Amino acid sequence: LPQSGTQNATVLALIQTLFDIVCLRKGPDAIPHSTFLFAIIAAMWVIAGAVMTLMTAELDQKDFFIGTLTGIAGLLVYAAIVVLSGRRARLMQAIMAFLGCGALLSFLFVAGNVFLTPFLSENISSLVMTLVLLWTVPVEGHIISRTIERHWYVGVVIAVAVFAFQMMLYSVMDPATTSAI
Repeated sequence: LPQSGTQNATVLALIQTLFDIVCLRKGPDAIPHSTFLFAIIAAMWVIAGAVMTLMTAELDQKDFFIGTLTGIAGLLVYAAIVVLSGRRARLMQAIMAFLGCGALLSFLFVAGNVFLTPFLSENISSLVMTLVLLWTVPVEGHIISRTIERHWYVGVVIAVAVFAFQMMLYSVMDPATTSAI
């Protein structure tokens, strides 16, 4: 069994790699193919969603549930694209990249919301936080394009389509969201 220090170093290296993917400097191939890391990343994704729900006044348990389901639906679409493109061997790393980068961006959203709102107007901090969440589209485009070995623009088009699919699914699952927009 790995020692605690080794596990901590592994987790820190993983977070650095995910940060590099969020910054579009690395691809999902930089994440080791590991069931242990997959479990850590999946837990991190669920925890990030829960923290985001708890720390955002407008969100509740229903939003967490629907957000989790739409997130899984998006992952299934990406998984189908990876498999249909003949890149099945890269699937685990791609899923870990999607989940891990999503978790990092969610934590960044929460941190920004907590630390920016007291110093900036609510409108400016909301704009900044919206931009953080919208950054998921180019990040996911980067991940899928690197996974299926296509140009980044192809990945962004795929990511926009998956984002639109998730928004439609969310509005079907929570029709009140549509009337609020």
